[in-house]
Amino acid sequence: MAPLLKLSRAIDAVTAFIGRSVSWLILVAVLVSAGNATIRKVFDTSSNAWLELQWYLYGTVFMLAAAYTLQRNEHVRIDIVMSNFSKKVRDWIDLLGHIFFLLPFCGIMVWLGYPFMMNAIRSGEISVNAGGLTLWPAKAMVFLGFLLLLAQAFSEIIKRVAVIAGVIEDPNEESDLPPAVREMETPAHLSEEGPKA
Repeated sequence: MAPLLKLSRAIDAVTAFIGRSVSWLILVAVLVSAGNATIRKVFDTSSNAWLELQWYLYGTVFMLAAAYTLQRNEHVRIDIVMSNFSKKVRDWIDLLGHIFFLLPFCGIMVWLGYPFMMNAIRSGEISVNAGGLTLWPAKAMVFLGFLLLLAQAFSEIIKRVAVIAGVIEDPNEESDLPPAVREMETPAHLSEEGPKA
């Protein structure tokens, strides 16, 4: 199990580095969007290239930060159902969900995404919009995003097996449930402190 856990830590480190790095692109996308809006209002002109650039930036963040979101246990789940189960049941649901749903889905998307990306690179495909951008970088982000998510799924499976077997403590134990659900589960601290003025 130790070599697998070492692999999991390496995947987690890469995922965290990429996730934190691309998060700054949101700021760039907001600045590009604000600049587009300002130029359109002030000068009554616009650019398809700048408009597409903001889409590319948002898309890049969404695709490349998906694995980091999974690693941080911040992905969307049906909390109203999950919060009613014990920790052990939630661990098994996560493990089986990753094996039977996430892995196959990511595997299919990587398999289909590679030729999707390569065809765009080979053909030099560009946007149909006048002055639009080259499309292969956006298509590459789809492939890379799912490749990273596939690797993170393997890491999560390794960690979940180790947690269920009692080999390691749950690295996401504090964030096993989202903050809103944790607050609903622990209202006692509010009554102890009393109402705030």
